[in-house]
Amino acid sequence: MIVIGSDHTGVELKNKLIVYLESKKIVINDVTHFADQTGDDYPDIAWIVSQNVLKNKCLGIAICGTGIGISIACNKVNGIRAAVCTNKYMAEMTRKDNDANILCLGSRLELDNINDIVDMFITTNFEGERHQRRIDKITKIEKSQKEGVNYGDSI
Repeated sequence: MIVIGSDHTGVELKNKLIVYLESKKIVINDVTHFADQTGDDYPDIAWIVSQNVLKNKCLGIAICGTGIGISIACNKVNGIRAAVCTNKYMAEMTRKDNDANILCLGSRLELDNINDIVDMFITTNFEGERHQRRIDKITKIEKSQKEGVNYGDSI
C-alpha cells in the first residue's frame, strides 16, 4: 500500500499518480479530504500522510507546489524520513541510503519523468549495513528532542 496526499496545488498530480499506481495493481490510500479551505494546508496533509505511513508501516507520497514545504513538515514527525526528489537517482539513493519513507513531489515543477521517479522510489529497498548507523543517529536525534536531551553531547 502507498499512502498519498496533497494540498490544493497537488490535487491534479495526485490524481494522475493514483491512476498510474492503480494501473500497476498497487493499493492506494488517498488521505486528501478537505474539510474546508484551511484543511488543505500542506502541514495538515503532511501530518495525515506521515501518521498513516507510520501506522501502516508503508511508503507515502506527499505533494505540494514545490515539494519543499510538505517535506519540511513531514520531517517534523518522529520516524519519518521524507525527501524531495526531482529525478530517478535522487529517488533511488534516498531509499537505498536514507530509508526514506515518504517521497515529496512538487506539482509546479513540471517533471516529465514523474512516473519513473515514483517507480524508483517504491521499488528500491534500503541497503542497511553502513547506512543503518546513520539512520540510528537520526533516530537518536529525534529521541533527544523528545526527551529534552542535547544530542550534541553524544557526538
